Amino acid sequence: MSDDELYPIGDAARRSGLSVSAVRFYADIGLIEPTALNEAGHRMYDVHAIARLELVRTLRELGTDLDEIRRLLEGGTTLHDLLATHLEVVERQERTLRARRAVLRALIKQGGTTAQAALMHKLVSMTDEERERIIDDFWTGVGESLDVPEGFVDRLRAMRPILPADPSAAQLEAWIELADLVSDAGFRDAVRAYLRDAYSAPEARTLATAPFQDFIHGSGASLMEELLAAYRAGEPPRSARAQQAVVRFMEAATALSGTPLTPEVRDRMADGYRRIPAILRELAEEEPAAAYDDTHGRYLSLVARINGTAVEEDHDAIPYAWIAEAMRHRFDR
Repeated sequence: MSDDELYPIGDAARRSGLSVSAVRFYADIGLIEPTALNEAGHRMYDVHAIARLELVRTLRELGTDLDEIRRLLEGGTTLHDLLATHLEVVERQERTLRARRAVLRALIKQGGTTAQAALMHKLVSMTDEERERIIDDFWTGVGESLDVPEGFVDRLRAMRPILPADPSAAQLEAWIELADLVSDAGFRDAVRAYLRDAYSAPEARTLATAPFQDFIHGSGASLMEELLAAYRAGEPPRSARAQQAVVRFMEAATALSGTPLTPEVRDRMADGYRRIPAILRELAEEEPAAAYDDTHGRYLSLVARINGTAVEEDHDAIPYAWIAEAMRHRFDR
């Protein structure tokens, strides 16, 4: 194609990917006028006009309206700004469609009614402030008349969903399910009942105290990970590395109650870890385990899915017997 060569409307249409009627329409509304008319009065287009026609076709396929295209061609905006603005529109539409897909999937799964459809649409359309409010209201309700150590419910409240700005369909579906649950008085009462039963005994109340919770979720977790790293590295439980790690863990754990780490205490802790697999098997067959899975466990599982932190717990992957042997062994440091 030569810069000086002129092409009839049929060629211009074919080269730009438009129909002849579309090229004629754009000329009639003054968007892309022909470069010249030939002796017979037919419209002729040079390569620059054809390039603009091709640009118009591309932008129209992207959904850009004619007024925006006119502003671009007349210099009222740049192509970069126009495309950036249009990208925002497309991304907003994509988020809307993803939310609708999540609602439809949830409705199909639940065999939902018209009322449920309206509720689910409201749930996915909530602002961050509205989402925060219903979670706070839920935990305020759970904490009413719940006899647990001070600050325990506030710690549970801190484990909350944070729906990202661009959530996946799975995250939206998890949010719909969670928001529906925390709005249900029956679920709130079931969570309160589980927490009351789980932390009513004196020894269980100790697990809900701030020092113990700080240990479980803070220093204790890092010390246990250090111990597990020795196991994954193939260290025998009596090796110097394993012993240093296990002693640090036991010293920190016993310090919570002010108990010295004596050989007898080590034996008791070792025996406790040795029996954990059997205890877990027993719990799996009892109602309390199901109560956790249906109440607080369900809440935590959905929060993890929403936050993108869901991890499958595999109790069989934890080397309880290895840890127990490491705890029982005496190592001269």
